[in-house]
Amino acid sequence: MDTASGLETLLPRLRDVYRDLHAHPELSFAEHRTAGIAAAWLRELGLTVTEGVGRTGVTGVLRRGEGPVVLLRADMDGLPVAEATGLAYASTARGVDPDGRDVPVMHACGHDVHVTCLLGALSVLAADDSWTGTVVAVLQPAEEVARGAAAMVEDGLYGTVPRPDVVLGQHVAPLPAGTIGLRASPSFAATDSLRITLFGEGGHGSRPEATVDPVVLAAATVLRLQTVVSREIAGTETAVLTVGSVQAGRKSNIIPDEAVLLLNLRTYDVRVRDTALAAIRRIVEGEAATAGARRAPLIEPIEQAPAVVNDAAGVERTRPALEAIVGPGRVVDPGPITGSEDVGVLAEAAGAPCIFWLLGGADATAFAGAHDLEGIRAVLASLPSNHSPLYAPVIDPTLEIGVRALVGAARSWLRHG
Repeated sequence: MDTASGLETLLPRLRDVYRDLHAHPELSFAEHRTAGIAAAWLRELGLTVTEGVGRTGVTGVLRRGEGPVVLLRADMDGLPVAEATGLAYASTARGVDPDGRDVPVMHACGHDVHVTCLLGALSVLAADDSWTGTVVAVLQPAEEVARGAAAMVEDGLYGTVPRPDVVLGQHVAPLPAGTIGLRASPSFAATDSLRITLFGEGGHGSRPEATVDPVVLAAATVLRLQTVVSREIAGTETAVLTVGSVQAGRKSNIIPDEAVLLLNLRTYDVRVRDTALAAIRRIVEGEAATAGARRAPLIEPIEQAPAVVNDAAGVERTRPALEAIVGPGRVVDPGPITGSEDVGVLAEAAGAPCIFWLLGGADATAFAGAHDLEGIRAVLASLPSNHSPLYAPVIDPTLEIGVRALVGAARSWLRHG
């Protein structure tokens, strides 16, 4: 198959699929409609399809003789965000979150781009008889809660599909369209999310002396947690700690019985992670003791994924294929990314190298005056980023480059006759 002409014919359909997916996002482990669209597309191409892997995951296998096994992965879930892009195909969808709340849903992280590009890449590879080996497609649920990859592995993923020799994937980002971000070694941070329940003793707001106030305890704990990174992690290391939610009480004159903190930690190094997690526990328990709480805090892990560590040799093997698509000097090192991804779980479980890159999805005209990486970063600071209600990758040329990147990367690992 001539990739250029074949993809040109395919692109109108891919644009329609993307708009449809964007308008109908689904929360983690609820991606039933998206999974159905993906499974139907894969069957149309003649792949061997399995649905319901890891609850809502889909796999497809395209075998073509002897050769390497290449896994291409895309995640499918949206976020509980109310879209504010004003696009004609903007989401008005709603869903039910894990706590049973009705919430708006948006593809605020570009997973609709990932699915569309993977479907396009499989179409191109299925029509190309110049390679031998096996291509494995993984449409993964629940990346946003860092559970989807593990759920698929625990559900027997590698008994369903061949164990891969390499795991490839991409994540759309507000880099200029036509640019790819690729780096060796730690590329995306590990993530640990915790739910911390602080137990006090409630009572009337007029008599705080008769209570143990969990609101004051929560406030002291939040402030003290800010010293974990600034005072316990070396300046040569990287860690990000965020308390994203504080929940306590419902009325101004009632001191509640408990307060709940939701906390997130990002790290690259396992030693730094262990140090930070130990410090978090020590601070939480210490502040509770200082406040006179008679019940120890409850610290519950709710989300966890390891750092994505790109295989150095694999990066160098794949880089020329990506450069051939976007041109010399347009595959850049974006530096360590403090965002997280669970794609590394798929590679680790298979004992295979992982190569995962950023796909530029921002309007390139916004970067017209940026002539180096520092200039690009300055523009990036002014653009809506992933997880923003305003995040909207441009369709063209993002989809085309995303398809070609997956195809080119896969071909660099497959055998050619």
